[in-house]
Amino acid sequence: MAQGKVIFVSAGPGAADLITLRGARALQRADVVLFDALTDPALREFAPNALWLDVGKRGFCDSTAQTAINALLVKQAQAHAVVVRLKGGDASVFGRLEEELIALAEAGIESEVVPGVTAAIAAAAHTQRPLTRRGQGRTVALSTAMTKEGDLQAMKSADTEVFYMAGRQLGLLARKLQQAGWPADTPALVVSKAGCADALSSDHLVADLAAAALLHKGRPTVVTVGAGARHVAPMRKKAVKSPGLDLAQAQVITLND
Repeated sequence: MAQGKVIFVSAGPGAADLITLRGARALQRADVVLFDALTDPALREFAPNALWLDVGKRGFCDSTAQTAINALLVKQAQAHAVVVRLKGGDASVFGRLEEELIALAEAGIESEVVPGVTAAIAAAAHTQRPLTRRGQGRTVALSTAMTKEGDLQAMKSADTEVFYMAGRQLGLLARKLQQAGWPADTPALVVSKAGCADALSSDHLVADLAAAALLHKGRPTVVTVGAGARHVAPMRKKAVKSPGLDLAQAQVITLND
């Protein structure tokens, strides 16, 4: 049986223009597109003649079973030259990519992965909060708050921790974070629909994360905790007197706080 190729395209977390140029070109070649629930419908403009199949998965909602997606990928690749698996965010970050790659490999089908923008990066850009900070935020961890069994988990493994898929359990997440060792007064940033035109953000402390629940209700949400959640501190100007000059001739230089 003739085998096609499956290209995993990372669509980004929100607006269609966050897709990479490589991803857009792959879509233009597609005969079939299997798309996730959170991908922007505007992306259809790149492949108007392709067959679009909805295989979306959403937490706490009706979803397409992963085994069904795996089987459909193989079936479509056996019938078409180019199949695009369009995933929200970056396919390699909480995108169930491993299961689908294994299914294709077992069927002897060629595949390619196109990287993209993940929600943690989009949230950092939207709020202008760098995830790494010189001297204070050297490590970043991306975590899913939900396990396969449906249990909410939290940890303290980096200077900045970003939790995906915790929007409906912010109060419980706050308690779990403190149990994991995060002080109650640690900065926490909540961003929903990161990368979209209607993105929302709110600042909290770990202890009062539950206060964000109503604002972000029903919206895909990421929670950033620690160094990467803090506002960027403005530069302060300090007068420094150079040797041999009087006070009026003192140089003013800009220093980090």
